[in-house]
Amino acid sequence: MAGYRIGIISDTHGLLRPEVLQALEGCDAILHGGDVGSGEILDRLRDIGPVWAVRGNIDDGRAGSLPETLWAEFGGVRFYMIHNRRKIEESVDDADVIVCGHSHMYEERREIDGGRSRLWLNPGSCGPRRFRLPVTMALMEIGENQELRVSRIEIPAAGSGRGKGSLLPAFGTAVDEAPANGISAGEVSANGIPADIRRRIPGIIKDMDRGRSLEEIARRAGVSRELAEQICRLYVTHPGVDVDGIMRRLGL
Repeated sequence: MAGYRIGIISDTHGLLRPEVLQALEGCDAILHGGDVGSGEILDRLRDIGPVWAVRGNIDDGRAGSLPETLWAEFGGVRFYMIHNRRKIEESVDDADVIVCGHSHMYEERREIDGGRSRLWLNPGSCGPRRFRLPVTMALMEIGENQELRVSRIEIPAAGSGRGKGSLLPAFGTAVDEAPANGISAGEVSANGIPADIRRRIPGIIKDMDRGRSLEEIARRAGVSRELAEQICRLYVTHPGVDVDGIMRRLGL
């Protein structure tokens, strides 16, 4: 199919896998849906081709200077980019494709709006693996008549997945070390959950967004690995959930 070949990735969180670089070779453009993790990621992507990227909620430094939203056009197809789709505040009626990230879950949904076809595309995360979510990205080809063909690319996560940035469950292990964030152990209820868990949850979420391992998150928060995993899972699988929402889903 003649036309543009576009690589679409998101949520690298400072990790650019060799398989991702290989898949992006030959692309006319690379779109990044945010949570880049570092400016060096952008540099490596630009060695392959032109890059369009938006700022994610963890991005700072050079990546923090990226725009929150971005419009681009390739082969007559209009793209709108934002990290968290829940934060769209402007009209996207002119967009043919809306690219977002944040949830770490691949989504490809087509809709008809006023006779206009629109594609919502979240390529998932191709950075550190979260829980057992697949590591994914997307490749898109734009034909001469603005026909879109999207390929979901799943990248095997090597080994057990317990390396840097992994948040695979590790149930039943208590953390005996003192919390690294200055929170004392405090009272623990009968179900093993600290009485002040509400004020610990924001720190757990922040550490997860920074790509820390599950073991480190649990140690820093002074909770069991199982509880840390439950909180992180709720945050990832319920985009936009707040502390009260996590508390309710934990039955607290």
